Amino acid sequence: MVIFNCSVIGGVNMKGVQYLIDENGERTAVVIDLKKHGELWEDFYDRAVAEARKNEPRESLDSVKKRIAGQSEPRADV
Repeated sequence: MVIFNCSVIGGVNMKGVQYLIDENGERTAVVIDLKKHGELWEDFYDRAVAEARKNEPRESLDSVKKRIAGQSEPRADV
């Protein structure tokens, strides 16, 4: 495994980003300096969580408001 320091990604200066490269020269992972790119990591993490939850059952805003206000019984599947 080799670490490749990458200062430009897609024409954008991205200091603090490193790729881990396997023996075939393929990128297998990325290391992000959280002091420089903490917000980038948060965006990535939020997107990953949303993707993981995309098939979960949905509930309408009105239903949530009623449940919180105590006007309806809590959902059985929660």
